[in-house]
Amino acid sequence: MRDLLGYLNARVGVLKGVLPLSHAGAARDALAGVQLASMDIPQVLGYARIAGMPAVTGLYTVFLPLVAFAFFGASRHLVVAADSATATIFASRLSTMAPASSAEYASLAAMVALLTAALLFVARIFKLGFLADFLSRTVLVGFLAGVGVQVGIAMLGDMSGVPGHAARSVDQLALVVRESTQIHWPTLAISLLVVVSILACKRFLPRVPVPLIAVVAGIAASDVYGFAAHGIAVLGPVAGGLPGLSMPSVTWQQMLDLFPVAASCFVMIVAQSAAASRVFAERYHEAVDVNADLLGIAAANAAAALSGAFVVNGSPTQTAMADRAGTRSQVAQLVFAAVVVLVLLFFSRFLQYLPHCILASIVLTIAIGLIDLKTLFAIRRESPGEFALAVFTAAAVVLIGVEHGILVAVALSLLRHVRHSYRPHTMILAPGQDGVWVPVPAVPGIETAPGLIVYRFGADLFYANDHFFVDDTRRLIADAPSPVRWFVIDASAITDVDYSAARSVGELCESLKHGGIGVIFARVNRYLRSDMDRHGITPIVGASCIFGTLHEALRSAGVEKPHKHVKDAS
Repeated sequence: MRDLLGYLNARVGVLKGVLPLSHAGAARDALAGVQLASMDIPQVLGYARIAGMPAVTGLYTVFLPLVAFAFFGASRHLVVAADSATATIFASRLSTMAPASSAEYASLAAMVALLTAALLFVARIFKLGFLADFLSRTVLVGFLAGVGVQVGIAMLGDMSGVPGHAARSVDQLALVVRESTQIHWPTLAISLLVVVSILACKRFLPRVPVPLIAVVAGIAASDVYGFAAHGIAVLGPVAGGLPGLSMPSVTWQQMLDLFPVAASCFVMIVAQSAAASRVFAERYHEAVDVNADLLGIAAANAAAALSGAFVVNGSPTQTAMADRAGTRSQVAQLVFAAVVVLVLLFFSRFLQYLPHCILASIVLTIAIGLIDLKTLFAIRRESPGEFALAVFTAAAVVLIGVEHGILVAVALSLLRHVRHSYRPHTMILAPGQDGVWVPVPAVPGIETAPGLIVYRFGADLFYANDHFFVDDTRRLIADAPSPVRWFVIDASAITDVDYSAARSVGELCESLKHGGIGVIFARVNRYLRSDMDRHGITPIVGASCIFGTLHEALRSAGVEKPHKHVKDAS
């Protein structure tokens, strides 16, 4: 058996998250898997509630999908299961297409999972794991905070016993406030007890599975005291047994309508899964293979679709829970799946007594956990501008919905990157107090020496910032204290020049030369030199005016022994 597993791992490239494994490691992970099941089963029931799916489908997400990822994925730590962010993304759209928990709704949810699997598989083929880098951590924190607020608002009705439901968060909050006279006080009391217990134990007794205790106690009390007869809503009959396998049945038009939803789930999965796998791989000094994980998550979502579940994700929250439980390989997740099989076969009938308010309370504590105030305050302290982006993203999720919120998050991440490239830091070498040249911000009225300006541009040159480069250069020359004879461009931060920027730079260099100003490029790397040759900048400037070091460039400009003047030009 060990030889077969080793062959599959070495030749086929599967079971990377399981092997190598010792007997002691297997025993440790088996115990950790049981503990993880005790903590996570109530949560996946809550995620099914967020998703608008029957409660039992939450258990389905931690059966075949877990097994599929353990077989095809690479991370030894990542837990791929139901997740609040992706559940909220597709539920916000599906709720407008079919009644929640209906057969049609379940088919639509399964198709979203299948489409998401297809996108992930395509991403694996083309090795698009790098896409995770385009959703900044700042914006991701804001997005998850917005999801937390939205999910928390959605749970207020079940927690207070107020009837009715609204699709938009603002409308749901207004509904609860407007109907506050209909609060069912026993329901609210149970909800507050559960929330306080979970949050208190999470702070002081983090290893105690309070959600599981709340579920078991709630089921027992509901059965004994007849909660349903006293106005406390319960789940009702829950289908038992293992899930059947079938293809989701939807129309062609419905599939087209669901594609943007799947794309939003895809973006969130790539970002969250990559972040979680990297964090825990670095913690234990292990290699990261994002592309192999994409294949594993694609297989997991395909398994979810075929088994009547919904989109699964590499959840940072559940991965952290698994780490606290002591898991060090996917063996723990396989044991978790085995525990779920026992629950489905022998204990699912007891779920019918579970009060909605307990499930909603568990979900609320999950939502609170998504609002990372510590990180938000750290962002505010270190970078107020990025904090504003995070808050704006959170507000977008709450006000316009999760599906559009993820698009806003991606757009803001890209805009933030473009903004830094569009307005990079620029510097000039200027005399310091001791006569040594030091880099200072490039503002008009400063020169390096009489007749000389050494200018550093802090980004690649492309179509969006070439005018900034040209205008900045002209201002510095026009406002220099003495007529400029040499303009030295420190190109150490420039590795690429596109066609548009090359035209602008070439025209600038020609104009300066006609005005009697010599242009010299310093610290030119081979990539930039190749672009300068290809775009025709080299003939304009002259090959004799392009240097690999700043000292050579300054010597060419007539500065004797420049190393005595330059302190730090980086």
